[in-house]
Amino acid sequence: IATAFTYQAAMPAWLGWIAVVLLACYLAVYPALAALIARRLGRTNYGALVTSLAACWILTEWLRSWMFSGFAWNPLAAVALGPFARPGLAAVLPWMGTYALSGIVVMLAGAWLIAARRGKADLRGAALVLLPAALMLMPHGDARPEGTRRFTLVQPNIAQEQLNDPAFFEANFRRLARLSNPLRPGQTRLLLWPESGVPDYLREGYPDRYYLDTFAADPVLARRRLGRAVAPGGLLLTGAVDLEIRGDTAAGARNAVTALDASGTIRASYAKAHLVPYGEYLPMRALLTPLGLSRLVPGAIDFWPGPGPQTLDLGAWGRVGMQVCYEIVFSGQVVDRADRPEFLFNPSNDGWFGAWGPPQHLAQARLRAIEEGLPVLRATTTGISAVIDARGVVRQFVPRHQAGRIDGLIPPPAPPTLFARMGNLLALGWGIVLLVASLVASRRRAE
Repeated sequence: IATAFTYQAAMPAWLGWIAVVLLACYLAVYPALAALIARRLGRTNYGALVTSLAACWILTEWLRSWMFSGFAWNPLAAVALGPFARPGLAAVLPWMGTYALSGIVVMLAGAWLIAARRGKADLRGAALVLLPAALMLMPHGDARPEGTRRFTLVQPNIAQEQLNDPAFFEANFRRLARLSNPLRPGQTRLLLWPESGVPDYLREGYPDRYYLDTFAADPVLARRRLGRAVAPGGLLLTGAVDLEIRGDTAAGARNAVTALDASGTIRASYAKAHLVPYGEYLPMRALLTPLGLSRLVPGAIDFWPGPGPQTLDLGAWGRVGMQVCYEIVFSGQVVDRADRPEFLFNPSNDGWFGAWGPPQHLAQARLRAIEEGLPVLRATTTGISAVIDARGVVRQFVPRHQAGRIDGLIPPPAPPTLFARMGNLLALGWGIVLLVASLVASRRRAE
C-alpha cells in the first residue's frame, strides 16, 4: 500500500505509511473481537478456548469481507496453500470455504500450543504436526484433462510509471501486439490482455474532447488497431475504461473488461463491481477533496461499480466469469450462482503493490479456483500472470518483471463443488458448529 503512493503525484508519498498504520489498526479490530468473544466463551479450559476462537475467527473474517464495502485481503487460510504443484491443506476448500479453513488453521495452531504447554510428546501431538505437513505435500487427485479451447495470455511487463504516461502509449501498445502474435498464421485463439491494457476509450458517443486525450483519439480507430492483434475467428479480452456521460460531461467511469473480435467489434463487456476504496474512488469526496486527498488511480472522476458477478457467453470460447484485479479476493462473491461459468478471467495490474502484493494476489486466486472448482486465468501487467486449474494447481506462470506469454488450452472446470452450491453459508455453518462445540466443552468442564 505504501508503494502505491509512490506512483502518483496528487498526494505526498509519506501519506502511504500513515495509510498502512490506519489500515492495520482497522484490520486488527476483527481478530481482537474474535479473541475477546472467545475468551468469554472458553474460559473454563484450553480446548473450549481454542474451539471458540476458531469459530469466532470464521465469523469475524467473513464479517471483514463485507463491512464498509469489505476488505477480504489475505485470509488466514492462505497459509494452508501448498506449493504451485499442490493445493496443500487448501484441498478441503470445496467442502468448507476459505473462512472455515481459516478457523481450522486456528484450531491446529491452538492444538499445537496446548500440546507444547503440557509437554507431551505423545502420538497425538506428533499427529497434529505430521498430518497437516503430509497433506501440504501430497498430490490431490488425478491431473485434470486438457481442454480444447486455445488461448494466449500476455504479460507485457510495463512499469507502473509508464502505463499512464502518453510518451509511452505507442511503445506499450507495440509491446502488447508483438507478444500477441499467433504461433502460426491464421491460428484462432482467445487472446487475454491485462487490466490497463489499452489507453483508449473503445466506445463511441462521448464528447470529442475526451477522445483527444487518448492515444488513438478515435474509438473506431482504436478498436480496429486492437482487432489487428486478433486472428480471424479469435477474440480479445482486454482491460479498458468506459465513461458514464451526463449531458456533455463525464460523471463517472467504469473499470471494464471488453471483448473484441478481429473486426474491432465489441462483443461483450463487464464492469468491475468491487472497487478499491481510495484507489478507484474517494469515499466522502466532498469532505476529503478540500483537504488535498485524492484517489490513487489518476483522474478527477470516480469509478462506478458494475452490477456484480456476471457470466459472459463467448461463443466458441466458452462461458467466462470476470473478476477484475481485487475482486478475486472475495470468497463466495466471484461467480453468478444462477449462471455458472466454465472458467474465470482475472485481469489485473499488480504493479502498484511492490514485491509482496503479487504473490499474495496469486495465492488468493488459487483459493477461488479450489473453492469454486473453476480454472482461473490471470493476466497482469508486471506479474504474476498464471494459469490455475480447478484444483488450485498453477500449471504455468510468468514471473514478476518479465515480459512473456502463456499459450495453451483452457483447463476444464470440475463439477460444481459443495461450496459452489452453498457459498459462505457453508463456511458460516462450520463456524456455528464449532461455536456449539466450544459451548458444550466449556459446560462439561464447568460441571
